[in-house]
Amino acid sequence: MTFTGLNIVGVIVAFGFSFVSGAIWFGPKTFYPIWMKERGIASGQLNSNQNKPVLLFGGTILGIIAQTLTLALIINSLQHAGTDIGISDGAGIGFALGVGISMFASLSHRLFGGESLKVWIIETANDAINLTVAGAIIAFFN
Repeated sequence: MTFTGLNIVGVIVAFGFSFVSGAIWFGPKTFYPIWMKERGIASGQLNSNQNKPVLLFGGTILGIIAQTLTLALIINSLQHAGTDIGISDGAGIGFALGVGISMFASLSHRLFGGESLKVWIIETANDAINLTVAGAIIAFFN
């Protein structure tokens, strides 16, 4: 993998999209109430042991940076090797990583952990959508 020719603006824009998309996805008028109910938190509120904004947002930011940068490095390396990658190709790569790795890497953990499939779908579908759009954004900027 190579950083040569990596367009950092594309990575930043893809990161920004993913962060905002996640905030909307888990907003109070979208999936947050369903997600909390399915997790068994009827009040819809995290307790004091769970509600640690630095960890919650810091971990989210770090995770999105890692996902976006990894996707950018894969797309950039393929382009550097001579593969012509357009916007739809970037979206396809993001989709493949989002569904094939991000979603299904956690499925068995969820099933063995006793969580509902609805929780898994809500959490991982957001990752898959974000990586798909991020791949298109990164390919556009590269």
